[in-house]
Amino acid sequence: MSYGRLMLDVAGLSLTSAERDVLRQDYVGGLILFARNYQSRGQLADLIADIREQNKKIVIAVDQEGGRVQRFREEFVLLPPMESLHVSYQKDSVLALEQATELGWLMATELTGMDIDISFAPVLDLHWAQSKVIGNRSFGASHKQVAALATCFIKGMRAAGMCATGKHFPGHGWAVADSHIEVAIDDRPFASIEQNDMQPFIALIESGLDAVMPAHVIYSQVDSKPAGFSKIWLQHILRTKLKFEGVVFSDDLNMSGANVISEGVQLPFSARAAAALDAGCDTVLVCNNPDGARQVLEYLVDNNIDKSHRLGKMRRHIKASDSDRFARAERIAANLCDLC
Repeated sequence: MSYGRLMLDVAGLSLTSAERDVLRQDYVGGLILFARNYQSRGQLADLIADIREQNKKIVIAVDQEGGRVQRFREEFVLLPPMESLHVSYQKDSVLALEQATELGWLMATELTGMDIDISFAPVLDLHWAQSKVIGNRSFGASHKQVAALATCFIKGMRAAGMCATGKHFPGHGWAVADSHIEVAIDDRPFASIEQNDMQPFIALIESGLDAVMPAHVIYSQVDSKPAGFSKIWLQHILRTKLKFEGVVFSDDLNMSGANVISEGVQLPFSARAAAALDAGCDTVLVCNNPDGARQVLEYLVDNNIDKSHRLGKMRRHIKASDSDRFARAERIAANLCDLC
């Protein structure tokens, strides 16, 4: 089954008639939800049912990492930041790995139970203690520890029927700037990035990572373009060198880190989408900018851009509920929240 290349968002707690028209477009393959789309579980269920009524095969996503990046809070279990697992790992690594599995399962089972396909998780960036945008979202500074904890977190996600997206390839932890609001640059040589930040991605790709989201970071000694717009990073390194066969999601094209992708020239959203797709992204995200999403949709339609056959792999897989495991995982989450 083929999917449109655009993942977009909607404005509020229910769909407008204009949003329904957009979602029916064959070039729309996904939708990402935000906190503004959530009021209660009942309201969310109605919204998702309406979305699915407009587009039966659409992939529905959210950022539900835990800590400060958890879009749904009321009536959901409060998830700790992944730094809590780092703290736990320093005390008892075996216990921390078990906790990571249960956290991944808990996060995923709550979402798949609401007919949401994916949370863009886990974060595989290393905590170099200089990137505020990553910070406590990371599993730690050691690439071996990050890979180990993320592997278990993904094991839990998959047990709940959810595929995993490793982000932000090849690693956002070194860049000081927040790519949401400014241009982020990492000026290290490729060898340093490969020996450190890329290691969790390499380990997880070898074990079948489902999807990757590249960083809106310029790795200046590798390419002048951010990784998400770079054929060097996405085709030569990710696809060819690392043999990654999963889905590549662009990060949000509305971010400042995506504004400048061609030697300092700011490009319209249609050009940003074209550049990301040409570089090797399967799906492009446009968030918090309806006009930008419209520009991208028009570009896809006008140019008859080929659909993606990979995106459908990210649909949720229904698993049986487990109330005992849920209660146990909820206690683990509460205990970990107390650590950070």
